[in-house]
Amino acid sequence: MSFLSFLLGEKKKTASVAKERLQIILAHERSGDGPPRADYLPALQRELVAVISKYVAISPDDIKVHLEKQDDLEVLEVKIELPDAAR
Repeated sequence: MSFLSFLLGEKKKTASVAKERLQIILAHERSGDGPPRADYLPALQRELVAVISKYVAISPDDIKVHLEKQDDLEVLEVKIELPDAAR
């Protein structure tokens, strides 16, 4: 079956595509010279709202994205507040 998927192409799940995009963004930011920039955070937040809105009614204020540097690590914190009906 995997051979057919290879030949015909297989549509990736939204979560895996989002994960790959995030990995590319983080790798790109880490490879740059100088201090890390968080220019991509607003776009990341908009994309998260768009993806989650397909499944649950949320507003842009329900998602908080924050990048923090701790020693030699970068921590990307994403807080998503889901409505009570979705839980």
